Amino acid sequence: MLSQRYISGFKSLRIKLLRTFSSKMPKVATATGNQLKRLRDCMLDTKLVPQPLHAYIVPSADSHGSEYLAECDKRRAFISGFTGSAGTAIITQDHACLWTDGRYFLQATEEMDTHWTLMREGLPTTPKQATWLCQTLSTGSVVGVDPNLLSYNTWMPFKDQLESAGHKLIPVEKNLVDLVWDDKPSVACNPVVPLPLKFSGKSIKDKLTDIRSQMHEKNASLLVLTFLDEIAWFLNMRGSDIEYNPVFFSFVIIGEKEFTIFIDAKKFTPEVEAHLKTEADGEKFHIKDYNQIKTTLKDQLADLQGRVWICQDANYSLSSLVSSKIAVRENTPIQLMKAIKNPVEIQGMRNAHIKDAAALCCYFAWLEKNVSSGQITEISGADKLEQFRGMQEDFRGPSFDTISSVGPHGAIIHYKPTKDSDVPIRSDCIYLCDSGGQYRDGTTDVTRTLHFGTPTDYEKECFTRVLKGQIKLGTSIFPSKIRGNYLDSFARQYLWEVGLDYSHGTGHGIGAYLNVHEGPIEVSWRTTKEDPGLDVGMFISNEPGFYENGSFGIRIEDIVQIVPAQTKHNFNNRGFLTFETVTLVPIQTKMMMVDMLTTAEVEHINGYHQKCRDVVGPLLEKQGHKEAKEWLWRETEPICK
Repeated sequence: MLSQRYISGFKSLRIKLLRTFSSKMPKVATATGNQLKRLRDCMLDTKLVPQPLHAYIVPSADSHGSEYLAECDKRRAFISGFTGSAGTAIITQDHACLWTDGRYFLQATEEMDTHWTLMREGLPTTPKQATWLCQTLSTGSVVGVDPNLLSYNTWMPFKDQLESAGHKLIPVEKNLVDLVWDDKPSVACNPVVPLPLKFSGKSIKDKLTDIRSQMHEKNASLLVLTFLDEIAWFLNMRGSDIEYNPVFFSFVIIGEKEFTIFIDAKKFTPEVEAHLKTEADGEKFHIKDYNQIKTTLKDQLADLQGRVWICQDANYSLSSLVSSKIAVRENTPIQLMKAIKNPVEIQGMRNAHIKDAAALCCYFAWLEKNVSSGQITEISGADKLEQFRGMQEDFRGPSFDTISSVGPHGAIIHYKPTKDSDVPIRSDCIYLCDSGGQYRDGTTDVTRTLHFGTPTDYEKECFTRVLKGQIKLGTSIFPSKIRGNYLDSFARQYLWEVGLDYSHGTGHGIGAYLNVHEGPIEVSWRTTKEDPGLDVGMFISNEPGFYENGSFGIRIEDIVQIVPAQTKHNFNNRGFLTFETVTLVPIQTKMMMVDMLTTAEVEHINGYHQKCRDVVGPLLEKQGHKEAKEWLWRETEPICK
């Protein structure tokens, strides 16, 4: 149990930290009264909407179901002031509500003004969006939403629930937020570059063969691709239209004998054309303007023999063109192909994590040496980390905004330091650093929690409970293709024992020089019917945590590869799997309560740290990073019970 002595001692430190941080908390809430008034006027203007709207939904989405958005698509952030990556706003004439999950409760509270009500998604007391609308609106109300921003899978049950309560959901093709967003950024049109076979491991032609084989099994004559990472993977090309995500705005339709790419003509350079011709190797393809996707799909549907495969999570505007009689509404074959890395991608991911580990060793060694100056802040520290990553071969940029968080800021799970919130990194409180890199051979995501002074017993106990859960999950053995939700409680067990927990999932898939968050797999308490289960060749994060609001945050995150497990038996020939950690960054032993660890856990930690030395040490030496190597050796000294 957590003793009262630990808690009492921690309270005094917490008061000191809150005093220190009170003048440097995140930015003042954005004033939203004016844009809300203008939006509500638009909702009633029949020149803009098919009929007056009683409610308008603003999802956090683009036409491709992207998690992270280009600046021009951050409509929910503009209208609400809340800048987190996940959330949905609903505006009526009398209410403005924002639904978001536990990662963002604290951030949303700080960023939204008094016009908004935070709906804490996932709590038993918080109604779901459609339920709230049914409870709040008068019978016969009309709810509108841009159909390009809501998936078919979300639209249909939402529509059914509203209609059962006497309401109506209608598509509003003209986005109302765009009409009140006076300085809305323009759509990005950045260059697209080929990804050589030495990184992709498989040509377009070979991928087409596998895709069409699965299309044939579904009797599908057409496959419609709307997700940007699927398109980038299929075409072996990368872009930068969305910050941190090497993707580009496009659609693709794959037929039985040809495929069509819908993309801005400026991106179709001679280099791209040559790449497509070489990798397609005789396969016929067409290039059309990005905005021609609906017209072309309608034309192809008119003469179609067979079915159309379009993911259930594709936007409703496009999906609704395909009759349910001929639609295959399932995950596209590319989702699973992309999740199960080929041998070249696997080696690339491993290489990327070794380089990334070297960069992090350089950063933490530099930070430990200079933190006492008081001149290194959350932002300048994150910038320095990017410089160290930039020294590594094939580095292309961060894979997401670095979460460089000191003390209370660490309790904001997806905290992003700003000029208003930036504070010095100090030696008297916890520093949480969650960061990642995009390399041409792989994508990384790693979190380490450190203390450059003396942590309290309470902080050490919380850290150790998180660590024990991470080890338990990371060393687990499980049946092939089991869904990740069956494993989630392993990571929470030692927190649950004392009444603690964390409000986010435990693991997410990760792309190979693609999106840092990649479906369709996850480890979470949530269940999704589209999850195909865990399989050999997948990479996923292992990242339990604990967050004390107003005080500190703790998270330990590694990327792990799913590999076969050697077991005595093999029930029903199902096959059993386990995880192999590919992240190779020391876990700070100063933060551990060694007496809480079992002998097996101590051996695991020591073995992991020896591997960090064996694999990362030679690279640091080769690159001449003497201080970083010395830091690595200090941080990986064996621990004893």
